[in-house]
Amino acid sequence: MEFKEVLASRRMVRNYRPEPVDRAALDRIARAALRAPSAGFSQGFTVVVVTDPNTRAEIAALAGEEAYVESGFDPWISRAPAHIVLSVNEQAYHDRYREVDKLQDGKEIDWPVPYWWVDAGAALMAVLLASVDEGLAAGFLGVHSVPDLRGILGLPDDLAPIGVITVGHQAPDRKSSSIARGRRPLDQTIHYERFAGPPA
Repeated sequence: MEFKEVLASRRMVRNYRPEPVDRAALDRIARAALRAPSAGFSQGFTVVVVTDPNTRAEIAALAGEEAYVESGFDPWISRAPAHIVLSVNEQAYHDRYREVDKLQDGKEIDWPVPYWWVDAGAALMAVLLASVDEGLAAGFLGVHSVPDLRGILGLPDDLAPIGVITVGHQAPDRKSSSIARGRRPLDQTIHYERFAGPPA
């Protein structure tokens, strides 16, 4: 599949068929996260791949899947045959930017934005696109919806999970009401040379 097809095909999927995902495909998808950029090559990412049905059910329960299903949606979290959890280690970035080649005036930079979160987003997109490239589907559940994700997976305190990426073979799903909003017009979102402001 060409990249433009992968990009055009990607969407957040919230229902899966029950068959498992090939382990080799999961390995390739997980490794895609590690190909994302990281500031200073800090490499503060950690990936946990979850296929155990009991753990997936525990994650789904913590995320309130039962209430979600009662409102008419599919049990997409527990039904997904694989969960990929991305976590980032902020300290890895501070440590890297305290090394000699990254110091500015003898000290760590003043971070204009927390690049560990920027890089985590890049890793997330890499996983979503790699899933499509493998002929699979994926969806994302933010960590705010799974209050003890760290505890379920035994993550150490220095790792902050960003959420759960569900991966599997797509089944028909009820699309989010957010899709009805449509995409913003290009003349409001893409600008050349400088920001021209919204159209008159």
